[in-house]
Amino acid sequence: MKATFLAILYLVLVSCTAKQQSKVETQHAYEYALIIHGGAGNFDAASFGEEGQLAYKAALDSALQIGEKVLQRSGTSVDAVIAVISYLEDNPLFNAGKGAVFTHEGTNELDASIMRGKDLNAGAVAGVRRIKNPIIAARMVMEDSPHVMMAGDGAEAFLVEEGMTLVDPGYFYTDKSYERLQKALKEEKLGTVGCVALDKAGNLAAGTSTGGMTNKRYGRIGDSPVIGAGTYANNNTCGVSCTGHGEFFIRYAVAHDISALMEYKNLTVEAAAREVVMNKLVEAGGEGGVVCLDHYGKPAMVFNTTGMFRAYINSEGDRLIGMFKEE
Repeated sequence: MKATFLAILYLVLVSCTAKQQSKVETQHAYEYALIIHGGAGNFDAASFGEEGQLAYKAALDSALQIGEKVLQRSGTSVDAVIAVISYLEDNPLFNAGKGAVFTHEGTNELDASIMRGKDLNAGAVAGVRRIKNPIIAARMVMEDSPHVMMAGDGAEAFLVEEGMTLVDPGYFYTDKSYERLQKALKEEKLGTVGCVALDKAGNLAAGTSTGGMTNKRYGRIGDSPVIGAGTYANNNTCGVSCTGHGEFFIRYAVAHDISALMEYKNLTVEAAAREVVMNKLVEAGGEGGVVCLDHYGKPAMVFNTTGMFRAYINSEGDRLIGMFKEE
């Protein structure tokens, strides 16, 4: 009797395992996919007006087109992330690169990071003031140095040695960002830009770039250059780029936590992102959002604020550009 029961139990377990394996094997994978964010916050349509909304959506659309062209031509996910974020850094609409916000001292300090999903290699720069495109600098740290993160003057010295030309700090000045500084204590602005890409070789990459927090002091660094907090990519699970109140994203290792929930609890990328952003962060009082791609190219765009600039495209023509929750 006992032997019969064990035999039946074995058959049931084998059958369940086979079904699970079959389910995994039949998962639909996109040839490539790309997802972008341009910052999250508590804003609504009235915050921008029709003209402002059109400008932001046009910028996100352009970023999608830039990244998709790289992927269509069998470029790497790293190349796509660099191309997209460099464009967003050059666009003064966003809090990165040219549009970076001002510190309390009236300077611009920039952070960025990038990570490859195939080997978990990563690079980051923090607190740099004369780097036109910090995301390119982050890639140079990843590929041309034995380190993961470099900061301040040391990072800039390394980049000069590697052939990068520095820009005058005045390059980053925009009237819009300077006006934010004047209103800083009551109307702090949080925001970053980020991108996750899946290329035709099945490799994920994620990157994030920011001008930080308006009126920040004392050399404050947020989550954007911190691997596992603001950026993470692992081919076995997902790629993640975060935006929001960086201190909370660092404390809760948000980007890595989403990957870990997928790996250890077998959650989907959407379920994992919701667990972290809508439960853990909300309970802690942290505001912001994430964009993610799993290793099939399926997206998650989850935020606990009223809005997040976001965009997604894949190889089958699915496309989304949004700013507000209802989109």
